[in-house]
Amino acid sequence: MQLRVFTEPQMGATYDDLLAVARRTEETGFDAFFRSDHYLTMGGDGLPGPTDAWVTLAGLARETTRIRLGTLMTAGTFRLPGPLAISVAQVDQMSGGRVELGLGSGWFEQEHTAYGIPFPALGERFDRYEEQLAVVTGLWNTPPGETFTFEGQHYRLSDSPALPKPVQEGGIPVLVGGAGRKRTPRLAARYASEFNVPFMSADDNARLFAGVREACEQAGRDPRSMVYSSALVLCVGRDEAELARRAAAIGREVDELREHGVAGTPAEAVDVIGRYAEAGSQRIYLQVLDLADLDHLDLVASEVAPQLG
Repeated sequence: MQLRVFTEPQMGATYDDLLAVARRTEETGFDAFFRSDHYLTMGGDGLPGPTDAWVTLAGLARETTRIRLGTLMTAGTFRLPGPLAISVAQVDQMSGGRVELGLGSGWFEQEHTAYGIPFPALGERFDRYEEQLAVVTGLWNTPPGETFTFEGQHYRLSDSPALPKPVQEGGIPVLVGGAGRKRTPRLAARYASEFNVPFMSADDNARLFAGVREACEQAGRDPRSMVYSSALVLCVGRDEAELARRAAAIGREVDELREHGVAGTPAEAVDVIGRYAEAGSQRIYLQVLDLADLDHLDLVASEVAPQLG
């Protein structure tokens, strides 16, 4: 089981805050540092304000050396797919081939209205999302010296040189996620290296993973070629007092966190992760909400990770 650190900077964080977490992520042996792609807080004042996902990751690409870097999930509404492909490929080059792109359709309407970003109805957002996956992966996969043309309902590209290319062997992994039962599994089977289930029970994870495996089989793809992952909030303490302190710091109740997250003592966290492994998860994204509490990462790295095998 791989453990990755997943942050929500729109809740209030500077680049320096994120750099400190990314460096501790690397020092303590976690596999990756990921961040959300949002421009508006979902609670509190959000001070000092949001940071842009791919600007942040470009900086971290030059200030880390080992960890993978990526998004859960980049909002398709924020960027045109051609320029997005350029930006992500550039950050891949800057990192020496350590980048992954989680791409979603976008969902948080208030951040769109707050910053003047168009927010189409759900059906159109998902139609655009499907075309975005086709464009981004099509540009990256076009052989050097050839051009890429795409004629969609929402995006049209003509004779693109499809540059720059990613540098990592096998290309940039693309993550698709969510709870959709039809289109989402089909898109994952066609375009994704990894399928992620966000903040749901182990039973729900097992059901959704099964749907993606079925979609892979229908598409003629080996389901074992897909990585299956889960995202869960993190709140671990050595004792009840430390656990309560960490829960209060993120405005959550201990009992609720124990029910829905990787929460409790280190032993309890190991048990939770074990249930998700039994459901088919190969990778856990630990949602770290208090970015100032670097000791939290130390605790998980020293007392949880070594017990996972």
